[in-house]
Amino acid sequence: MNHDPIHPGTSNMKHGLKPLSDREFVLFQKLIYSAAGIYLSSIKKALVEGRLSQRLRELAMPSYSAYYEHLTHDKSGAELGQMLDRILTNETQFFREPRQFEFLEHQVFPEWQAQAANALRPKRVRVWSAGCSTGEEPYSIAMLLLDQFPERAGWQIEIFATDLSQRALRTARAAVWSIDKAKQIPSRYLKQFMLRGTGSQAGNMKAVAEVRSAVRFERLNLNEAIIPCLNTFDLIFCRNVLIYFDAHSRARVIQRLIDGLVPGGYLLVGHAESLAGMTEDLRYAIPTVYRRATPRSSARTDPQREAS
Repeated sequence: MNHDPIHPGTSNMKHGLKPLSDREFVLFQKLIYSAAGIYLSSIKKALVEGRLSQRLRELAMPSYSAYYEHLTHDKSGAELGQMLDRILTNETQFFREPRQFEFLEHQVFPEWQAQAANALRPKRVRVWSAGCSTGEEPYSIAMLLLDQFPERAGWQIEIFATDLSQRALRTARAAVWSIDKAKQIPSRYLKQFMLRGTGSQAGNMKAVAEVRSAVRFERLNLNEAIIPCLNTFDLIFCRNVLIYFDAHSRARVIQRLIDGLVPGGYLLVGHAESLAGMTEDLRYAIPTVYRRATPRSSARTDPQREAS
């Protein structure tokens, strides 16, 4: 979720819409925090104004106050979803944070394969991509897992991908991207798991059916109390999402993510998101990767090791 700078007021005045006032901004600030747990500081006022102005014009709303009233009286919640879609911009790419994928491939997966060979774990890998945006992350995970844990060897891959944005999820389910994104995908995966578009789809690529069927998408608000499955995921990816929560919301969301992991499961976060000292339920593995403590392991994070 990256926010582009927008200069306030200039385009809105051309269309007869008054600039967002400080009082109106506070109303939207509180509403967004209540709905999604995301805190927008006062420096985001121009962003809120710029992102919502087009929606106000579409609905012929005379002011931001009128739109706020419309939002708060919409019992269906549909317009709230529209508003959040406008505010939250999803930016992602395939195989982002490559060091994490290398760690999984070379250190974690061989351990799981050895355990399965000795009947110490089932031949199943369950993953949650929390804040999956337009799908590049869960499909990257699917390609890696299908390569490392093939169905012909008896493995079952399940990836649960969630996001707050319905618009992002529609793109993710379609599994179609510009061919320009092909350079983000390792060549062996590109050949095995992506189809080049032809005719009306020229210039695009699409994930093959095997990859698409491995991922299930749902809308989920991480700020809500419902966890999809407790103690069931081997891996949880929640990258570049936690930075948008304030300290209270962040601590609550982190605990919910931990509750979703099996003992010994891994939580992967973004490069700007350190969990050092936030919980005793996670152990540091490598930068941005943490492991849920098992009953026989120390649950304390080693801050000196993380800082090194």
